[in-house]
Amino acid sequence: MRNRPLPDISAEDRAYAHSLIIYEDSEVIVFDKPSGLAVQGGGGVYQSLDDLLVAFAKSNGKKPRLVHRLDRGTSGVIIVARTKPAAAFLSDEFASRRAQKTYLALVSGRLPERDAGVFDQPLVKVEEGGRPRMLIAKPGRKGSQEAVTHWRILSRQGEHAVFGLKPETGRMHQIRAHLMGAGCPILGDHLYGSGARSADRLMLHARSLEIALPGQGRQTFSAPVPIAFAELARQLGLHLSE
Repeated sequence: MRNRPLPDISAEDRAYAHSLIIYEDSEVIVFDKPSGLAVQGGGGVYQSLDDLLVAFAKSNGKKPRLVHRLDRGTSGVIIVARTKPAAAFLSDEFASRRAQKTYLALVSGRLPERDAGVFDQPLVKVEEGGRPRMLIAKPGRKGSQEAVTHWRILSRQGEHAVFGLKPETGRMHQIRAHLMGAGCPILGDHLYGSGARSADRLMLHARSLEIALPGQGRQTFSAPVPIAFAELARQLGLHLSE
């Protein structure tokens, strides 16, 4: 059975896709995804990272495979698999929770008195206005899912703070829902609290990913803090050191 031909990609989009690469080998590609670029296509999505993966298609027409997701507004590290065995290997790394992800978030609201802790409230998916979102589940709520996020406040100033976050589980919108539930939603989050008036983008950045690669040991990949993220932190009197 022949592979279906993949859609063509412009030289401009091909160059753009290559400009996002942090690391690549014969099995994987690691990208620094900008805020605003969707990972997959869908309603209202003009271009996605999945579309751009055509730039790395093999001669048989097969393109790299997605193995995890970042929200459209989230920037930072994302890894894709170039082969089917690599996709199975990486998917197992995420499913078994061996992959370690670190995020930075700029928040505003009622900050915890402590500087570190764990959000472990279960989450439940609901549909509101035709859009799925996650809410903190009440005890015994049917359909609730375990969700665990380790957090640390790196800098605070008044009602604003920089959080460093390490999700142990990988639920949809997990960090965003947990911070909303804590009373300090992420700046620029239209769906979970602060909205467009607080920032021009969702101030959530996937700073690093520690993961084993096929046939290799564990490696850590990092994405620099975007200029807009760092500038807003500076304006709020916050520092981003980890």
